[in-house]
Amino acid sequence: MAGAVIAALPDGRLHLQEGPIDLVIGLDGTRAAMAEAARRAAAGFDGLLAGLAAELPLLRQPVGADPPALRGPVARRMAAAVWPFRRDYITPMAAVAGAVADELCEAIAGTPGLLSAHVNNGGDIALFLAPGQALRVGLVRSLQRAAPEGLVRLAAADPVRGVATSGWPGRSFSRGIADAVTVLAANGAAADAAATVIANAVDAEHPAIRRAPARSLDPDSDLGERLVTTEVGPLPEAVIAAALEAGAAVAEALLQRGLIQAALLALQDGLRSVGDPRLLPGCGPG
Repeated sequence: MAGAVIAALPDGRLHLQEGPIDLVIGLDGTRAAMAEAARRAAAGFDGLLAGLAAELPLLRQPVGADPPALRGPVARRMAAAVWPFRRDYITPMAAVAGAVADELCEAIAGTPGLLSAHVNNGGDIALFLAPGQALRVGLVRSLQRAAPEGLVRLAAADPVRGVATSGWPGRSFSRGIADAVTVLAANGAAADAAATVIANAVDAEHPAIRRAPARSLDPDSDLGERLVTTEVGPLPEAVIAAALEAGAAVAEALLQRGLIQAALLALQDGLRSVGDPRLLPGCGPG
């Protein structure tokens, strides 16, 4: 695979990287199962970036009244994840990281003897859990610090196979001011799209907030001339509370539609949680 990195990390996890895709895959099971799962992951990674690049112009277009005519499996996952949000401006790129994680997770999920797996694509995670298995996932309150400040235990019986985080300091642009919005959903692409939407909704107007057209920061941005957040200074408590309330209202609506299972919203000293409290232990509702 020219240009791609396939390597075992010192702790035994698998690292797959090509271009902007940077995956860390953790595996648990028999030795033979983990070796076979790693082989399947590498095979599934082959050509994945090229397939996405071939459809990039359409993937950067906002979803309209008709589903986009995409061909590749990852591209179709992206479109399906953002389809519920088509009434507002959104492109399939809002779910790219989660969709890539889902694709690789599906490639290894059928490996005999595999007990669990997590495919982490820069913080957007797809999970595989065999019956009776569980994994702990770290919750990050600040994308700038990027250090887990809490743990969520997800079991095979839970309806969650995807975890994603979005916020203005992250890898992708945000139109909101959230430090981090973490979403638990049925798969990685769904969590990725929902985290983007909720993070955009955590918003306010204040002199400490600075924005710029997305295209001025990245000429290829799918957000074009839309303003994205570039800086958030210290905010009054009332502004923080109002911004979190706006985001929580969107998260509640997505919860009622069955699009997410839970969400954790963080902005400076403020924190709000939405959804099943069993999935966010220690994070009581704001």
